[in-house]
Amino acid sequence: MKQTSFLVLGACAAMLSACAPTIDQRGNLPDPDAVLQVQPGVDDRAQVQKVLGSPSTIATFSDKTWYYISKKTSRVAFWDPTVLDQEVLMVKFDDTGVVSDMKVYGLENAREMTPDPNETPTSGRELTILQQLLGNI
Repeated sequence: MKQTSFLVLGACAAMLSACAPTIDQRGNLPDPDAVLQVQPGVDDRAQVQKVLGSPSTIATFSDKTWYYISKKTSRVAFWDPTVLDQEVLMVKFDDTGVVSDMKVYGLENAREMTPDPNETPTSGRELTILQQLLGNI
């Protein structure tokens, strides 16, 4: 009886430990002291990269804006992760490559985006499940 109690207690402890949240930190957010070293109107791209490191991403349609992105999430078991903190440092450069503006955006500036449920049409033939399964034979 005592052995069964310990077994049940051990199983319960193992199940509860599996429900502990997993904290995940992703991205490249530079040290705040390093960010203060970058001076708009003075520093150029090479100096920014030397002080802050490589950006997480560069603007899609222009290389004049660099983004340093960091995101901290918490996930419990198989549920969707919850965003705990998110910061984006934006560094803009003028036409000569000198820093013209810097801004920090936090979680309060984030917007929820819902993907479009419509599909993008593609060319080609539509295959049935049977044709897909037997197509490699």
